Amino acid sequence: MKKILALALFGLTAVAPITAIPATAQTVAAEQTVTFAVDNMTCALCPITVKRAMESVEGVRAVEINFEARTATVVFDTAATSADAIATASANAGYPARVSG
Repeated sequence: MKKILALALFGLTAVAPITAIPATAQTVAAEQTVTFAVDNMTCALCPITVKRAMESVEGVRAVEINFEARTATVVFDTAATSADAIATASANAGYPARVSG
């Protein structure tokens, strides 16, 4: 009887992790990297504001600002956001951005 119970429990534990994974976790997110030209960056604090604005968009994974080139390179999840949403967040912070290149 103990062997049957042990086998039944072992069988359930082997199956449980597979069925416990939500369907959303099983989908593979597609990442995209986009470089934006950013207007109005004139001082050392401007890149910080732009970075915070872009990072606040859900789905943004990383933001790198190049103050001298006046650009922002953003890595984001295409299932969660778009380049337009990121540009809008920057514009709302006072720094209009457009996809470069």
